[in-house]
Amino acid sequence: MVLRQLTNSPKSRHQLAVKLAEKDIPEDVALAVLDRFEEVQLVDDAEFARLWVASRSRSKSLARGALKRELAEKGISGDLAAEALEQVSDEDELVAARALARRKLQSSVDLTDRAARDKQARRLVSMLARKGYSPSVGYRVVNDLIGDVLEQQPEDAW
Repeated sequence: MVLRQLTNSPKSRHQLAVKLAEKDIPEDVALAVLDRFEEVQLVDDAEFARLWVASRSRSKSLARGALKRELAEKGISGDLAAEALEQVSDEDELVAARALARRKLQSSVDLTDRAARDKQARRLVSMLARKGYSPSVGYRVVNDLIGDVLEQQPEDAW
């Protein structure tokens, strides 16, 4: 059963322990199996955390805060999580937040209209917050993006 779980996708030791408990496997047996899987390097929480962070930061544009929460849900915390999160720099986060905000900016919104611009800004900052970005990063990215868009518009559009 553990091998089947690992063939679908990498799993943390905690995730496998939960699956074994769901199947009513005695705890001492489950621990022995998981210890053996770690011994032969089929289960490696450090490698799992590293791969998880690389994948989710790239595919979902998640910030370190959200990634840390996801790792904790998978049973990875402390030093292993911190080590895995080191691969995402402040600059990486900023670049990802900018790209995400740019993709989600609604081109049909008239940003010269103050109310529409404020509403768009709130939506983008909220979306970035859900992805784990701090409010300061969210506001910085959104204000820069809206400023760039307004600069690119001809002045007679104002």
